[in-house]
Amino acid sequence: MVNKHTIRAAALLCLVLLLSGCALIDRYFMEAPADTAQELYENGNEAMQNKKYEDAADYFQKLKDRYPFSPYTLQAELSLGDAWFLAEKYGEASAAYKEYESLHPRSEHIPYVLFQVGVSDYKQFASIDRPQTNINEALEYFYRLKEEHPDTKYAKESDYYIDKCRRFLADHELYVADFYWKNEQYGPAWNRYEFVSQNFKDLPDIVQYAQKMSQLAYFEYQKNRSENERAKEHGSWKQWFDWL
Repeated sequence: MVNKHTIRAAALLCLVLLLSGCALIDRYFMEAPADTAQELYENGNEAMQNKKYEDAADYFQKLKDRYPFSPYTLQAELSLGDAWFLAEKYGEASAAYKEYESLHPRSEHIPYVLFQVGVSDYKQFASIDRPQTNINEALEYFYRLKEEHPDTKYAKESDYYIDKCRRFLADHELYVADFYWKNEQYGPAWNRYEFVSQNFKDLPDIVQYAQKMSQLAYFEYQKNRSENERAKEHGSWKQWFDWL
């Protein structure tokens, strides 16, 4: 006959096995508890210090998504842009900085944010033979920065990038004008050279070249125009005599 102690021992063993089984089930089949806002923020900062910038961006993005009202989120939103910028993902950086500005337009960090958007757009420059959309946008942000926050160090630093952006735009216009010139489309070439002469007077070396080429293109344009007009006139008289 089984005594009470044996029954109790067996019951206790079953209970231990049951509890340990539940723990194993939880471990393998239940989701791990999510990191807290503080943990995500600290992990992001640690990744930044270790130069693992894309990992840092992932931590900051998770913090934004999971804890939008956490006191850590405000700084994480700005750090997200910095992480993408340092990872040289300038499109993502520009988008993150723009979102920060739209969410916190009165933040003390706005001068820095405007500057970083401009630099992020500037760094997306690829070649003068492509549309200069990013360069135009970069200039807009640098001009805004100088107008709205003229006394900040970022406004002063933007002067360098404004000059570089202006040169990119001028070089693009000259590239198009030269293309027309080489293909003997002198009218469009003249218009482009004139546009550079009138709109980039802050770049005297470029204006000097544009003015020289504008005169040559205009001369060739008028020359071809006169020849075409004489050809048309000759053709009309020839048709009249042929009719006779």
